[in-house]
Amino acid sequence: MPRFFICDNPGKTVILGGADSRHIAKSLRMQPGEELILCNGEGTDFLCEIIQIQEDTVMVAVKETQESRGEPSLAVTVYQGLPKSDKMDFIAQKVVEMGAVRLVPTMTNRCVSRPDAKSADKKLERWQKIAEEAAKQCGRGKIPQVTALTDFQKAILQAEQDGEILLFYEGGGASLREWMDTGQKQLSIFIGPEGGFAQEEVAFAQQHGAWIGSLGARILRTETASIAALAALMLASGNL
Repeated sequence: MPRFFICDNPGKTVILGGADSRHIAKSLRMQPGEELILCNGEGTDFLCEIIQIQEDTVMVAVKETQESRGEPSLAVTVYQGLPKSDKMDFIAQKVVEMGAVRLVPTMTNRCVSRPDAKSADKKLERWQKIAEEAAKQCGRGKIPQVTALTDFQKAILQAEQDGEILLFYEGGGASLREWMDTGQKQLSIFIGPEGGFAQEEVAFAQQHGAWIGSLGARILRTETASIAALAALMLASGNL
């Protein structure tokens, strides 16, 4: 069922305009009597029925209110080593689909891509839009935030304040099953760029309480690793 995010909790009726109304009327070609979902971005869904479609607006009536089913019980923030070219577009889409609550592009020692401030701002805007579209498509109850590009050490210090840290290292580490025995509900994971993490980065993470984890004997591409890690974590935590 089509899903649209709104800023506030609705009343009995809601008038949608702008891109949402055009998408409903022109792209989806929906008609009065058909249903859609509005979501307040805080985990609540509102089942609505279209009652009127005009040139620039769509009016809907709220029929039911329910808790969003698309939010996992394990809150995972993905600190992603900045990859080359447009790989981050793909990563932003897929980590949202897999249940991440936040994506933090991270500059590490081995990142090849090093955008200037202006270019980074444009990329961030695009990644956030991709995240929002992915959240609509996959039925999320919240739009995950894509934050500004940060450097590795600052990222580790921030993650340390948030709770448990799990850094995936191609040089080996603990199994996910061992970590899941801790029963954590909030987690920050670190995925390296194409060249992986430098040993001094792994050591710094360990000094700040990070677990060093492994995704198996095969070395995964950076755009594969984030998806594989989230899939494994969601399965192990009962969210798949």
